[in-house]
Amino acid sequence: MVRVKYIVFAFCVVAILPAPQALAQAIAMAEISGQIADSTGAVVPGAQVKATQTETRFTRGATSDALGNYTLVELPVGPYTLEVTAGGFKTFVRSGIVLQVGNKVQINVALQVGAVSENVVVSADVSMVETKNTSVAEVIDSRRIIDLPLNGRNAADLVLLFGASSVAPGGGPNDITGSKNLASARTISLAGGQANSTNYLLDGGDNNDFFSNVNLPFPFPEALQEFNVETSSLPARNGLHPGGVVNVVTKSGTNTLHGDVFEYLRNGDLNARNFFYPTHDVLKRNQFGGDAGGKIVKDKLFFFGGYQGTRIRTVNNPSGPAYVPTQAMLSGDFSARTSAPCVTTPATLKNPQGGTFANNQIPVSRFNPASLKLLNYIPTSSDPCGKFLYQIPAPSTEDQEIGKVDYLRSEKHSLFARYFILDYRLPAPFDPKDLILTSSNPGNWQRSQTITLGDNYTLSPNIVNSFHATFTRRRNNRAPHPN
Repeated sequence: MVRVKYIVFAFCVVAILPAPQALAQAIAMAEISGQIADSTGAVVPGAQVKATQTETRFTRGATSDALGNYTLVELPVGPYTLEVTAGGFKTFVRSGIVLQVGNKVQINVALQVGAVSENVVVSADVSMVETKNTSVAEVIDSRRIIDLPLNGRNAADLVLLFGASSVAPGGGPNDITGSKNLASARTISLAGGQANSTNYLLDGGDNNDFFSNVNLPFPFPEALQEFNVETSSLPARNGLHPGGVVNVVTKSGTNTLHGDVFEYLRNGDLNARNFFYPTHDVLKRNQFGGDAGGKIVKDKLFFFGGYQGTRIRTVNNPSGPAYVPTQAMLSGDFSARTSAPCVTTPATLKNPQGGTFANNQIPVSRFNPASLKLLNYIPTSSDPCGKFLYQIPAPSTEDQEIGKVDYLRSEKHSLFARYFILDYRLPAPFDPKDLILTSSNPGNWQRSQTITLGDNYTLSPNIVNSFHATFTRRRNNRAPHPN
């Protein structure tokens, strides 16, 4: 039994900086900044700026400084409306703003002279331009996560869509990863970095396996909002690994109930046979589940939860050939085994007590009784030479459950909690008629659990406190069949 337990507390930060220079430290969030001016280009200090998330009514406010600059930090991803008010000017409203994980966008506002009760509404539905970050990054949004073909539905494979990423040289499930890591672990190189030099984050909390520095599991695709892949000139907050950072955000509930039910089936009987293979493949994979999100209290308390089950029925590639006794050998006749078709140089069996066995016939009475008992657990072969091809069954199951709660206590204070658990089971094979050959593979049961808590509090228009606590635990049991 291998037990791995880690507790990590991170990202307790107070940004005590002037608003235009405040830095967002909770990297599962986004940021909007800009300058407020009038129609002549003169700056407007003291303007009230408010961003509202349209799906949850989450709001974040700020006041422009003496130079007309403002910054809105710690903004959850999603669609927003930006509202700017100032005495002697019409209210400015811009909709269609969509923030993605890690965005730091700039939106400058030109106010028009008039009454505050008058509105100037600007609708926009375009990609936000990154203006502050010099790193190379790409966001894989929820539509691509769901719609793109994904063999096995492991969202970690989508990191390879990033132009500077590749499977690490010599990488793959059998390189750094293996039986000591979860089946969903990947060795991906970002910008030429090492296979285990990528930092993985889930909802702003650590999501790395400290045993090998590869990723802990990603939730199933329907539970993911989006993720960002970033490398080159990373800020100091991402200095845990030099290669790059993968920043994953899970879905949250909204004021509107939403959800999915799904099942994916792969079965060789439904597919065309590989031209070079005599039969169809034997893989049978079922992946099923669902998710739902919505409100508990409108504009205040939201929930999201989901489950995915995976059932795989397959066998490993032939592990032989093994050479086992034939029925003739069990009767003492080894003439075929020592003949030319089976060996390069035909042989005559020697009698340990002197001489040879005539015609390669060994009296059954000379067989060791203990060895004969072991032969009860080895199959016989119909091949004259005793050649026997065998396969080891590899049926595996995986269950994922995720739950998340978001609480908007006030315009200044928001909290969230997310729990994610994955169980993977690969039972040790057991066949009483073929016990010795098939018992070479141990069974494997693994469990990964992560909990992330977040607390964001706006102390003033210029001071924001962001706190994240992360707990991760991984368990790995490997053993033969108990029988």
